[in-house]
Amino acid sequence: MLGIPLDEVTKEQRSSAKAVNFGIVYGIGEFSLAQDLHISVKEAKAYIDSYLEKYHGVRRYMEEIKEKAKRDGYVKTLMNRIRYIPELKSPNFNIRQFGERVALNTPIQGTAADIIKLAMVRVDQRLISEGLKSRLILQVHDELIVEAAENEVDAVKKILAEEMQGAMDLNVPLKVDMSVGHSWYDAK
Repeated sequence: MLGIPLDEVTKEQRSSAKAVNFGIVYGIGEFSLAQDLHISVKEAKAYIDSYLEKYHGVRRYMEEIKEKAKRDGYVKTLMNRIRYIPELKSPNFNIRQFGERVALNTPIQGTAADIIKLAMVRVDQRLISEGLKSRLILQVHDELIVEAAENEVDAVKKILAEEMQGAMDLNVPLKVDMSVGHSWYDAK
């Protein structure tokens, strides 16, 4: 996205690219993106324009999902969870714009929520069924936090990888990053 070979991308550049990628699909504007990335509005606009020019299918997806939501009055996640969007019929421009952002956001972010919920349930079931002392203690966005007995760390990592990466069959593989520490802070 930034025109940099993948093996040369820094953590900060990856974070910026994710902000642009998800922000655009979620309907972010130049001003908000500029604030998020600490860049000028002009630079943010250039990022958005360049992205939509390079990935023209994204613009088409965005327009199609908004039109479908206006026609149907709702959007769905990949697991067919429905979110009704009455704001799309509001006479107030700002409320309609909010409805469009919800229409763009829900299929992607809602599906991500569905995936992590499936993974969470399956990880918990596996920890119990395999008789481990380790327990799932927290879910934050797309992260699962497990309090693991030291002698079970490898088994827990295997369970997390299998259940998180296999939570849903998609056209692209789900990838998982893991870290271990004595606290969540240490594992970051």
